[in-house]
Amino acid sequence: MTAHGRKYSLTPRDVPRVDTAHRRIVTRLPVPESVPLLENLERFEPSSMQGQPPVIIDRTEGCHVHDKWGNMWLDWSSGVLISNVGNSNPHIITALREMLDKPLLSTYVFAHEKRAELVGLLNGLAPAAGYKVFLLTTGSEATENCIKLAKTYGMEKRGPECRYFITFQNAFHGRTMGAQLAGGNPAQKKWLGRPDDSFFQVPFPDGYKNPDMRFELFLETLASRGIPAQKVCGVMSESFQGTGPDFFPVEYAKSLADWCAENDVLLIMDEVQAGFGRTGAWFAFENYGIVPDLIACGKGVSSSLPLAAVIGRPDVMELYPPGSMTSTHSGSPLPVAAAVASIRELQRGGYLENARAMDPVLREGLLSLQGRHPLRAGRVQSKGLVAGIQIVLPGTRTPDARAALAVNEACFRRGLLMFAPVGVAGECIKIAPALDISREALEEGISTLGDAMDEVLP
Repeated sequence: MTAHGRKYSLTPRDVPRVDTAHRRIVTRLPVPESVPLLENLERFEPSSMQGQPPVIIDRTEGCHVHDKWGNMWLDWSSGVLISNVGNSNPHIITALREMLDKPLLSTYVFAHEKRAELVGLLNGLAPAAGYKVFLLTTGSEATENCIKLAKTYGMEKRGPECRYFITFQNAFHGRTMGAQLAGGNPAQKKWLGRPDDSFFQVPFPDGYKNPDMRFELFLETLASRGIPAQKVCGVMSESFQGTGPDFFPVEYAKSLADWCAENDVLLIMDEVQAGFGRTGAWFAFENYGIVPDLIACGKGVSSSLPLAAVIGRPDVMELYPPGSMTSTHSGSPLPVAAAVASIRELQRGGYLENARAMDPVLREGLLSLQGRHPLRAGRVQSKGLVAGIQIVLPGTRTPDARAALAVNEACFRRGLLMFAPVGVAGECIKIAPALDISREALEEGISTLGDAMDEVLP
């Protein structure tokens, strides 16, 4: 099974037994009985699906993942930043059972009560009054819709010359065509042949891969390509870049928002990873004190089933007439029921408060691990309950994907489950536990990661 082209071993090996409140490893890993299942997946699925630690998940509960052979992992993946209110949250299960018992499984875009409840809830979370809500299925659909709306807005306001859509280097906005045109990883665009030159990426001010954090660099980069503000229809960015996670400097984000407002350019924040409490705020852009025109949502909105949304200014959201901007599963009853239950649970359950309280615990713990490996842990970034450690070649900023994968695999053997390393080159150990994780469990995970780093890194 591969991650950024590197393989997880499917050869079972003896590993130390683990038995704590949050981790239990009682078999060889991968479990010998699971190997035929994993090999069947390799046989019948494309290799693009074979990229995660070799576990066959049987059930999930809270911050734990279980297989059927008695092993239990502390979950630092939340699916992939999905299960914000915890795996298999009982309130979500109850809401799904109620919908199944109706029964109501599919509606296309015919109305049902829960859809009305959900769009009302999302409208209530919007940063300004009157924002409209368009329900979709995946994050890629949401970002594609933002692109479509921005280009339509620019064309109708200024004509076909207002066609440039600006995003950031190293950005990820999804795997469909428009989302990858907007993305900032050139390797993901090779299949496109000649890219559309109306999509243009500027440097992201992360302060590490790009040390120049001036907003002036944004303006200078546009000028170097001869792109005046009046030809820009929209600027889209992840509220934090998933490769790090990397965050905007607050003053840069405010300058960007001001520039967009002054030039009638739509400011679009991609909250697919970042939203619904992940950073301790409903939306991560709130940490910058800005108000976007469009917000792309997904993942944590439902804490389970596929659902996404675009929340945006009414004049922009109303650019298309009835029946011309829909999706087959827009507002599908089961994902909608899950989303309503998840948002209600976030509102009443102290999840955002816990993410804020755990923020210094996670950050300081990871900085401590970096201090133990100063030549290999290149950078630590953390906010709320999302964090990352960049693993680099000794004493450099050059990504070391091989070592990152080895750390990830060592965590897996110790009962700490994360998805495969991410980042520009697969060098980032990404951490994203459920928002209700206890301090005890979080500290146990930090200690386990430290043991894995001690094993792998000199």
